[in-house]
Amino acid sequence: MATKSTNIPQYGTTMRGNIQYYRTRILDADGKQVALYATTPEELYKKERKARREVAEIIFRNNNPTVKDYCEKWLLMKSATISASTLKNYTNAVNKYIVAPLGNMYLSEVTTDDLLLALAPVSNMSKRMYDQVNMLLKCIFASAENNNLINYNPAVKVPASGGKPAKKKEILTDEQMKILLDAVRGLPPYPFIMIGLYSGLRREEILALQWDCVFLDEPTPYISVKRAWRTLNGKAEISTVLKSKAAKRDIPIPKCLVNCLRDTKANSKSNFVIANSNGEPMAESQFRNLWNYVDTRTAKEKTYYRYVNGRPIKCTLDLPLGSHPKNNHSIVRSINFDVTPHQLRHTYITNLLYAGVDPKTVQYLAGHENSKTTMDIYAQIKYNQPEQLYGIVSAAFKLPVSV
Repeated sequence: MATKSTNIPQYGTTMRGNIQYYRTRILDADGKQVALYATTPEELYKKERKARREVAEIIFRNNNPTVKDYCEKWLLMKSATISASTLKNYTNAVNKYIVAPLGNMYLSEVTTDDLLLALAPVSNMSKRMYDQVNMLLKCIFASAENNNLINYNPAVKVPASGGKPAKKKEILTDEQMKILLDAVRGLPPYPFIMIGLYSGLRREEILALQWDCVFLDEPTPYISVKRAWRTLNGKAEISTVLKSKAAKRDIPIPKCLVNCLRDTKANSKSNFVIANSNGEPMAESQFRNLWNYVDTRTAKEKTYYRYVNGRPIKCTLDLPLGSHPKNNHSIVRSINFDVTPHQLRHTYITNLLYAGVDPKTVQYLAGHENSKTTMDIYAQIKYNQPEQLYGIVSAAFKLPVSV
């Protein structure tokens, strides 16, 4: 059977040294001329065909990128406007929940059903995780639509709500605040907890707080929030970029916190109010060690696994109130409730509202951009029993407490 002959174009030639080369030019994906050389017309013809296929593929991918390609581009664009820690968080979520199930598809092929299938596993996770992945999906496909890469945005019809609601964190009662402070008084986390309870600063604001923003000798002592703490690759970073514009604020502080900060400053050799042993801002692992002072003094069930015949068996160990850790009998478990660092801020905001401070003032002190966040997320009913509420209701209507 005869083979089909190939019509090889007539190429120009050029001399390089003492060798004759055949030469041609093509346009690359950016429209620029690129020269190709070979020692024979046949070789140059193969090289030209291969180069043209590669250029065509690049042009097609630029106009019809895959989900993976565009996600990488979108993250690169976002990197100029968000912090390193936020970028890392976004990148992990995008790669795990968007690129993994959809990455090889072209953007123009993706349907709403494809997005719903990708979100199905996330729907069984926390509401916070669902909201984040949903937000990323909508932003990425909206950006693609704005850049005319797709004619229709399939993310528009993805439900806004999903995931399992997080367990509502309770605020600390006055009695619990006293128990907590008594348990850690004189220990490293005491100043952190006092700042959280009596100024409502976020964790990243407390860990970034320096003495040049603590004004204890003013007629009205206050803390000025100007910096935020973040971690990158396990190391602490202090930034002047706050969570929002509203986060930059001056917070008057009560006498009990003033006294605590005076004592802390007198014994401090660091520019930071909360610092590690070297006087530097704490890394994430160092903060966990700081909070461990609270955890080791909390009476609660401890879950652990032991292996029987090579299989893990889940076990629980009761750590009762008044008991001691095995390796340290000087520690007493005196806290009979769970407490988290962010709970301190919850408690501060609720106490302000309970004391009758108007919501707009609380919004400012909390560093929220709108009062809806203050009222819907943070504000909680402090007391909910009739005997506890009776005096409050009576005071509101100026009635005698005993009738």
